[in-house]
Amino acid sequence: MKTAELTGAAIDWAVAKCEGHTPRYQRHFVTLDAPRYCADWDTAEEYSPSTDWSQGGPIIEREEICIKRQLPCSAGYEWNAWIWTKHIAKGGSSAGGSGPTPLIAAMRCYVASKLGDEVDVPEELK
Repeated sequence: MKTAELTGAAIDWAVAKCEGHTPRYQRHFVTLDAPRYCADWDTAEEYSPSTDWSQGGPIIEREEICIKRQLPCSAGYEWNAWIWTKHIAKGGSSAGGSGPTPLIAAMRCYVASKLGDEVDVPEELK
C-alpha cells in the first residue's frame, strides 16, 4: 500500500512497526504487544498516533517533523491540506507529502522515512 494513502488502523499499524512494536489489529483498532498494552480485546488499549496527540506528538517532537499548512499551488496539493517534511538533520532520510490532518500527515512522514513509499500492511487493514 502507498504510504501517502495510509489512514485509520493501517497508518497506526505502520507507525507501531516503525516504533519497533508487534502491532495487532483487533476490532477495528490497533493494539501493541508491549507490557503497557493489554492483549484482552475487552480491555485492550487503542494505539492511534494518527489521531491521539499524546501518542503522535512525542514522535513528531523526537523525529523533528515539521508541519505546516500548504497553500494551493501548481504542485497539486489540495486547499487546506497539511504538508509535512522530515529534516535530514536528525540523521534519517528526507520525506515529504500531505495529509488531511497534521497528525496523519506527520505519521505518513514518519512511516515514509522509516519504511519507504510502499508499506506491506496486513490484508484486513487495506
